[in-house]
Amino acid sequence: MSAVPSEAPVTSSPGLRDLIDTVIQAVGEDRVRFAAPDGSVPLAPGVNVSMFRPRDVLGVIRPGTVAQVQDVVRAFAGRAEAPGLHVVSTGRNWGLGSREPAMDGAVTLDLGGLDRVRDLNTSDGWAVVEPGVTQLELATLLSGTERMLNVTASSGHTSVLGNAVDRGVGLRRQRTLDLVGLEVVLPDGELIRTGWWPEPGRRTPVNAHGLGPAPLSLFTQSNLGVVTAATVRLLPRPEAQRVLRLSFGQENLTAALDELRRWTAQGLVSGVLKVYDAVSTESYGGAGAEYLAHVCVDGTPASTAAMADLLVQEAHASGLFTRVVRNEVEPVAPDDLVARVVESAYSGDPSHNDTMLKSAVGRSADLVDSEGGGWLFFLPLVPFDGSSVSHALALLDQVHAETGARAGSTINALDPDVIDLVVSFRFPRTREAAERAHRALDRTYALFAEAGFIPYRLDSDHQAWVDRLSPDDSGRAFVRRLKQQLDPNQVIAPGRYA
Repeated sequence: MSAVPSEAPVTSSPGLRDLIDTVIQAVGEDRVRFAAPDGSVPLAPGVNVSMFRPRDVLGVIRPGTVAQVQDVVRAFAGRAEAPGLHVVSTGRNWGLGSREPAMDGAVTLDLGGLDRVRDLNTSDGWAVVEPGVTQLELATLLSGTERMLNVTASSGHTSVLGNAVDRGVGLRRQRTLDLVGLEVVLPDGELIRTGWWPEPGRRTPVNAHGLGPAPLSLFTQSNLGVVTAATVRLLPRPEAQRVLRLSFGQENLTAALDELRRWTAQGLVSGVLKVYDAVSTESYGGAGAEYLAHVCVDGTPASTAAMADLLVQEAHASGLFTRVVRNEVEPVAPDDLVARVVESAYSGDPSHNDTMLKSAVGRSADLVDSEGGGWLFFLPLVPFDGSSVSHALALLDQVHAETGARAGSTINALDPDVIDLVVSFRFPRTREAAERAHRALDRTYALFAEAGFIPYRLDSDHQAWVDRLSPDDSGRAFVRRLKQQLDPNQVIAPGRYA
């Protein structure tokens, strides 16, 4: 892996002039960009916040309708010599490659122009959104209603659909659990809908699985089609919410996590319990040398107050926490970016998220890739018990000792058994610092894989690890057979999770 931009062979695609003309006729000349009239010369190399090697991208197509997406896919599918289509929603897959495809020689299919909320039902709790709809846009539409969006802690300008189909994690649960229906353009241009979709004039209960085999999950982290819309679940908005902030030291790490797991397992916690280490807290503008847990409780006003009282008693009785703070007693300080973002995000409000983003990399969403500091992410799943998490964090200490790059980590409790451990490396955008950070990332992949802590998302430079990290060769072979049957010309995202 190359940590910094390096020369790569130019991928020539002869005979693409007719293909480009067909695409221009389908979407309009203003929505197509190629470096050469015949598509044989890559565009100028892009930049990404992680300093992964920029791929040779032959062009960018930005359709404005689903019908145009179908026309583009048909055009590429009809020519055996055509390059693959790398699909992005808003392209803000920061830390994992941003807009970079898995392989050289692709054409980017940018779906940011499909940006409608097609339908919204706050009574039954669903919305139909296109790839360009951001979580801030949808959350704003839901403000003041009985429903809220399961938002992430990332920028409000990231795609709801893009993050969900890449299996991101929100403050309430995994985003794949929000997906109940997908609209997909198959590699031959056919449009299908799978899962549950609203029916005009008839009210049906939401059921993502339907009858028979349920193909919806085939199109998450998938190169089997182009997702052009999704039906997403909207969560009931709690009548009341409180957040406890609990600090604890390194010496109590294992025991404190076991105590937090007990609370989660017994149903005392609402949403995703979060624990920031000192490095991550500092990265996002906070201060302190201890771990800081954020514990959300919600429900009716009476049940929320009672549960908050109970958790405070449990925390004090454990003797593990150096500080126990209730947000209704001690509101978040104006300069405590992390706590403000977390509390708002638990309520489905991502409007503060970008302040934390800017603190981390020094730039707003539009400039993250082009300016400011560097940023890498590694996203493993770890068993939710104190010894396993302590082991994982010790591996990060080993990486630091070997490479000099110190990672920050955020513990996200998805359920009583599984932790999403968000590992981040920040670095100055110099060649030396980038190479050190990338060596650390490579070492992290190796050490965590050996320990059985497998990532649930891969960056653009580690796509080849999918076989190494998958538990069963026959399962991978089955997916490849599906790909060959549906997409024999490798039209959609060649090399991505393939």
